[in-house]
Amino acid sequence: HAAAAGEAPVEERTMVEARTDDGQRLAALNEIFVGHRTHQSARYRIACAGAEARHSSSGVIVATGTGASGWACSIHRERGLDWSLPSPGARRLAYLVREAWPSVATSTELTAGLLEEREPLVIRSEMNDGGVVFGDGIEADAIELRYGAAVKLTCAARRLHLVI
Repeated sequence: HAAAAGEAPVEERTMVEARTDDGQRLAALNEIFVGHRTHQSARYRIACAGAEARHSSSGVIVATGTGASGWACSIHRERGLDWSLPSPGARRLAYLVREAWPSVATSTELTAGLLEEREPLVIRSEMNDGGVVFGDGIEADAIELRYGAAVKLTCAARRLHLVI
């Protein structure tokens, strides 16, 4: 009753949103994964802040500050990155590419960074089959990402309100 009356303390939490170029949408509280449904090598183009790279990797995690204590934290620590993951209420996201593979056709550029509130990360699939986008580890509720399809990841306009 106190929450409904606006009398309970509330924390706002940033969510991450994925929008495909065909209009599908998915929001998550912790993170969104983009890659192959079996977590095998995924091929895609990744673009952010005017830069683009072609990757073969185990996928990409785009995490909120709430998700910064889980999967993203593990990747961040393993790499020894010199920047901090967002806090739960921060209007920013972190992206982390899992195991980027360098080759004559793929690079290890654009493998980790921070996205400000309106800054998108765009991933265009180069997977013939098996490409997916899912949130918060719920693989059964995935968007299929076919060859040539793009997904744009940003801070969701809606925020989660956590009553404390």
